[in-house]
Amino acid sequence: MRDFQRFSSCILSVMVFTFLIGTTSLFVSGEGGGLSGDYSKLSGIIIPGYASTQLGAWSILDCPYSPLDFNPLDAVWLDSTKILSAVNCWLKCMLLDPYNQTDHPECKSRPDSGLSAITELEPGYITGPLSSVWKEWVRWCIEFGIEANAIIAVPYDWRLSASMLEERDLYFHKLKITFETALKLRGGPSIVFAHSLGNNVFRYFLEWLKLEIAPKQYLQWFDDHIHAYFAVGAPLLGSCEAVKATLSGETFGLPVSESWLSEYPICSTKVLTIWRLAYRRVNPEVLFTFVVTHTFVLVHYIRNFFEGKGKGNHKYHCDDMEFHLNYSGWPTNIVNIEIPTKRGGKTYPSITEETLSNLSSMECGLPTQLSFSAREVSDGTLFKAMEDYDPDSKRLIYQLEKLYHGDPVLNPLTPWNRPPLKNVFCIYGIDSKTEVGYYFAPSGKPYPDNWIITDVIYEHEGGLFSRSGNSVDGNPGVKSGDDTVPYHSLSWCKTWLGPKVNITRAPQSEHDGSDVQEDLNVEHLYDTDIVPNMTRTPRVKYITYYEDSESLPGKRTAVWEVDKASHRNIVRSPVLMRELWLQMWHDIHPDAKSKFVTKAKRGPLRNEDCYWDYGKARCAWPEHCEYRYLFGDVHLGQSCRLKNSSADSLLHYL
Repeated sequence: MRDFQRFSSCILSVMVFTFLIGTTSLFVSGEGGGLSGDYSKLSGIIIPGYASTQLGAWSILDCPYSPLDFNPLDAVWLDSTKILSAVNCWLKCMLLDPYNQTDHPECKSRPDSGLSAITELEPGYITGPLSSVWKEWVRWCIEFGIEANAIIAVPYDWRLSASMLEERDLYFHKLKITFETALKLRGGPSIVFAHSLGNNVFRYFLEWLKLEIAPKQYLQWFDDHIHAYFAVGAPLLGSCEAVKATLSGETFGLPVSESWLSEYPICSTKVLTIWRLAYRRVNPEVLFTFVVTHTFVLVHYIRNFFEGKGKGNHKYHCDDMEFHLNYSGWPTNIVNIEIPTKRGGKTYPSITEETLSNLSSMECGLPTQLSFSAREVSDGTLFKAMEDYDPDSKRLIYQLEKLYHGDPVLNPLTPWNRPPLKNVFCIYGIDSKTEVGYYFAPSGKPYPDNWIITDVIYEHEGGLFSRSGNSVDGNPGVKSGDDTVPYHSLSWCKTWLGPKVNITRAPQSEHDGSDVQEDLNVEHLYDTDIVPNMTRTPRVKYITYYEDSESLPGKRTAVWEVDKASHRNIVRSPVLMRELWLQMWHDIHPDAKSKFVTKAKRGPLRNEDCYWDYGKARCAWPEHCEYRYLFGDVHLGQSCRLKNSSADSLLHYL
């Protein structure tokens, strides 16, 4: 019995160090991109998403007519009390100059550091759970014995563009040093966890390194410092909600109006949303060709603007090729705008008299609606067409051209290629109702309330429909996005998969393998999606794995599609944490023989996974769970806990 307890303790010690770090030295042979060498310790580096970093005041600001002042280190983003009671002061601390992105003269804010900057944006009994982002993630790490110095958060000022992050804060220099420090501290490479916009930041970092590291050492640096990259909810081709935020504002759930936020050039609506602008699904070279072509067309857009006889949406003459490409590869046109027809309006700036004169002489008459595809949004066509009657367009065009199109390191508004890393895992939610297009109309009010959203286009269950429920023409995908980023943008990483792909679909909940479906060595054409020929059981949430069967030597690529996982909550999903943990356990185990962890079975891994089976009057999963009452349990399910001897069940996942 004592020998068995010693053996169980040994197995439990292995459990403790897995997922991100190890407590003993293991030699792991790395076929297919696995670890090779003595990697006893791994580090996890977290890059948070959009508006997911706390910003603290770095000034002393006296707020008149309010008892609340801003002092150094006071929370700015997010402090709902000051937003409601001292909104003018709060704006001064949040505002950035729209042209050079400098701070307000009276107040400045800077991102906090450490894990506390990303776990809860506004700690508190009520506000804490509402603003929780990475807290559950960190809790999982602690529960499985992860050392405190093995999890490193790299917050950033999400109000800034990538170039300004480096120019003002030396963010990418610091990030490089973080990887190098983690290697020396832990003795092994790091695992990168990036969520949402954090993936765009990481992509920019990979390109920035090309200018800092000699070409012969570039790939070697990645092999030494990064074991795996987990791209969670990555907007690889942008997000349509960035357009809505740019024109009408984005509230982030705050108790303020969208038009109120659109009045102020804080990054949440006017600067960093450009990072998330939707762009077309083509190679960068083709994108550049269209930008050059359409720039010429813009000069003459008054004379050559529309075609058609007044039926349907008007479109540019040069868009014939664009329409053959299915709305730039997106399900539909992203923006549809009604042109104001009132001449000489004083409350709403309309098109110039010269423009009206030219348009009135056309056969089809004065247009009432303009439609813009993803390419026309990302290359600035949308904002240039609006320049005559929207005073904010000049600022947006300036930001787009200087901070993005003119970035010397990378234009973020270009499609991704597979990062040059050994192991890449792309993870996102699917099958939620997601916005893919908008209809805007003039409100008759002066700026900034001149635009209102008259309708929204959603993708869901393989179709397109408006907010009123009407069907919309377009090219919907077989699935929908994660309620924030469209499926088209999330699934771009499927183009990184090799010519042969193994597809596995399994239930998200614990299962014995009876409902697992596999399709091996599926042919995959370059730059195309993969649609599995598999069945679904009603009311069962699945996770579908697409894993390289024949990939680049020494590299692995995998795509995980998680049913009904929302964009923001996916980072605190127990299902995602379980799969990440098992994959890392598999990678560092010396007896692992397959490239990826098996999906044949999923049993309980934590006490929370055990529950009471009322039908059989016992704890479910009796081979793993047992009834063990502890003081404070209030129901039977809480008393179901893992058996002390259940650690050996992990060997089934190798």
